Amino acid sequence: MMAADDKLDAWAQQLAHAASMAGAVCTTAESCTGGMVAAAITNIAGSSGWFDRGFVTYSNAAKTAMLGVPQEAIENDGAVSEAVVEHMALGALQHSDATLSVAISGIAGPDGGTASKPVGTVCFAWANRATAQSVSSMTCQFSGDRYTVRHLATAHAIAGLLAVLDDTISAFTGRTL
Repeated sequence: MMAADDKLDAWAQQLAHAASMAGAVCTTAESCTGGMVAAAITNIAGSSGWFDRGFVTYSNAAKTAMLGVPQEAIENDGAVSEAVVEHMALGALQHSDATLSVAISGIAGPDGGTASKPVGTVCFAWANRATAQSVSSMTCQFSGDRYTVRHLATAHAIAGLLAVLDDTISAFTGRTL
C-alpha cells in the first residue's frame, strides 16, 4: 500500500505533466492547509516552470488584504464557505501570473467546528483564466484528526487541479489526459 505522502507526490507528478502539456501555470490560495498544496507542488523538480506562487491566507484579514476577498463575504457566509473560496481563487489569479488556481478554507480541528460546519468541513474552489475565469466550488466533509483532514484536503485540491486541466485540454484539443 502506498503511503499518503507518496500518493501526494504521485499526484503532484501527474499535475506537473498535465500543466506542462497544457501550458498552464498554477497558483494556490490556502487557509486550513497552510501551504501544504504549494509544498506538494514544489517538491517536484522543475515546478517553477508551471507554478507561480502560493498564498497562505490563514486569517480573515489576510484573505482580504492579499486576495481581495470582500469583508462582507466573510461576514455573511463565513471564512469557510464556497463564496469565500471562490473569491480567494479569483483573487489568486488576479494577484499572480497564473492561469489556474485552487483555493481552500476549512475547519481542520480539533476545535472550531459548529453544528452547521463541523470539524472536517473544507471548501474548495478552482478558477481557470483560460476559460474566462470560470470558477467551480464544492464543500467536502472529511473525517479524522487535524493531520488527516489537512492531508485529505491537500490531495483533493491537487485532484481538482488535475480535473480542471483535463477539462481545459479536452476543450482545446478534443482529448483528455
